Amino acid sequence: MRKNSIKNTRINGEVQRALSNLINRDIKDPRIDPMTSIVAVEVAPDLKTAKVYISVLGDEEARVATLKGLKSAAPFIRGQLARTVNLRNTPEIIFIMDNSIEYGVNMFKLINEVNKNSRDKDIKDEDIKDEDIEDDDIEDDDIDNDDIEDDDIEDDDIEDDDIEGEDIEGEDIKE
Repeated sequence: MRKNSIKNTRINGEVQRALSNLINRDIKDPRIDPMTSIVAVEVAPDLKTAKVYISVLGDEEARVATLKGLKSAAPFIRGQLARTVNLRNTPEIIFIMDNSIEYGVNMFKLINEVNKNSRDKDIKDEDIKDEDIEDDDIEDDDIDNDDIEDDDIEDDDIEDDDIEGEDIEGEDIKE
């Protein structure tokens, strides 16, 4: 049987499911953290060994204690696995710590921190722009009404259609 065959892939999935149930339900070792998850299982093609990649959400002390607890419970786990999964040979279990979930969580935190800092900087930049232009900065002298002269508006620009049938007081305009 090849390492990546369909049969081997199915065995890996079945062993992973069974080990996950065993670790979460049957093992009562206080060293094993409740936030322990099985990331992957690689059963050798000859079914003699199984590499079990575990991830523990917690500090380094919890990871080390969980790994020690699982290694000490390996014979019990192997016996329970033999009862649960019907294989020709029950593989010897080798536990390996996998830090990929922790790495992903740390990267997620870093990305959120960068986004938060970016948003805070954008908000501060907008506040600075708003503070730079205040109403007191614009003086009445800056706007000259003298620049607009009556000569600039020609009579041709005003059409008869623009004039309503009523004047300001609401009376009809007599032509």
